[in-house]
Amino acid sequence: MDINTVAQNEIISVIVYTFVAFLLMALVLILFFYFSRKKIVQQEVEKRNLEVQYQKTLLHSVLVTQEEERKRIAQDLHDDISSKLNIVSLNSHLLTTPNLTEEEIAEISTNIINLSSKVLSNSRRLAHDLLPPVLEKFGLHAGVKELCLEFNSSKAVAVKYENHIEFDIDENQKHLHVFRILQELMNNSLRHGKSTEISISFEKENNANYCKYSDNGIGFDIHKLENQRGLGMKSIESRISFLNGSININSQIEKGTQIVFNF
Repeated sequence: MDINTVAQNEIISVIVYTFVAFLLMALVLILFFYFSRKKIVQQEVEKRNLEVQYQKTLLHSVLVTQEEERKRIAQDLHDDISSKLNIVSLNSHLLTTPNLTEEEIAEISTNIINLSSKVLSNSRRLAHDLLPPVLEKFGLHAGVKELCLEFNSSKAVAVKYENHIEFDIDENQKHLHVFRILQELMNNSLRHGKSTEISISFEKENNANYCKYSDNGIGFDIHKLENQRGLGMKSIESRISFLNGSININSQIEKGTQIVFNF
C-alpha cells in the first residue's frame, strides 16, 4: 500500500471519527435540551399548580369572610333591628287600647319614638359597614379620613393620617378593598395589638400607589403559622391579590407592626 493510500485512509478515518463525534455531541445536546426542557415544563406545571392552589385558598378565605359578614349582618338584623321593630309594633297596638290615660299614651309614644330612633341609628351603622357613604361620594381619602376620626374619637388610640395621592373617584370599587384592608388592620391593632398609636400614609412611588401602616402595639411573631393563617390576614391577602398588589409585613414582639402594600 502506497503512502497516498495510507494518507487517504487516515483522512477518511479522521472524517468518520469527527462525524461520529459530532453526532454524539449532537445527541448529547438534544438529550440535554430535551431533559432540561422537560424539567422546565415540570417546574412550570408545579408553579402553576401552586398558583392555582394559592388562588383557591384565597377564594376560600374570601368566601369564609363573606359568610362571616353575612352571619354578622343577619345577627344584627335579627337581634337588634328586628327585635326593636317588634317592640315598636307592640307599642303601636297598645295605642289602640281603649280608655288609655294621657300619661299612658305619652309613655307609649315616647317608647315608640326612642326605639324608632335607635333602629334608624343602627340601620345607618349597618349600611355604613356595608359601604361607607363618604367613601362612595367623595372617594378613598375622605373615607379613610372619616375612619381615622372614628378611631380617634374612641380616645383609646391616636391615629395619624397623611395622604400624598390624588385618588380617582371612578375607582371607588377598587379603593373599597384598600379601605377594608385598613379597617381590618386598625381593628387588629386595637383589639389584638393593644396599640395606642397608629400611623397611615399614602404615597406614590414609581407610578404605583403605596400605603404605609404602622402601630406601637405588642407585635406578633410573623413566622407562626396561626398568625399567617388567621382569617383576617387571609382576607387582607385576598384583597391585595384582587388589587394586583403585594404586601410586606414586619413585626416583632413588643416592637409593634409595620406594613407596606401597593395597589
